[in-house]
Amino acid sequence: MMKRQLSALILGAALLSTPMLALSQQTGTDSGAKQDMKNAGHETSNAAKDAGNGTKQGTRKAYHSTKRGTKKAWHKTKSTTKGAVDGGKEGAKQPGL
Repeated sequence: MMKRQLSALILGAALLSTPMLALSQQTGTDSGAKQDMKNAGHETSNAAKDAGNGTKQGTRKAYHSTKRGTKKAWHKTKSTTKGAVDGGKEGAKQPGL
């Protein structure tokens, strides 16, 4: 008889404590999932900002490189053209050579 009462007492205690454990886990899981979603949103936002900044830097660098290259080519062409014109003038002054 004593064994039966002891096993009934243990079983009753287990049945009473199970719903409390389930409720305490459920509220923690909901707020954790909500916070996880918030964190994911912030991480996505930061990733988009980083990608935008990288694109901006790349575009700026390409623009400035193109600008420098264009100026360099313009100066070289100007110098070469001036030399050709001056050479042509000198050749016109001395036609017999």
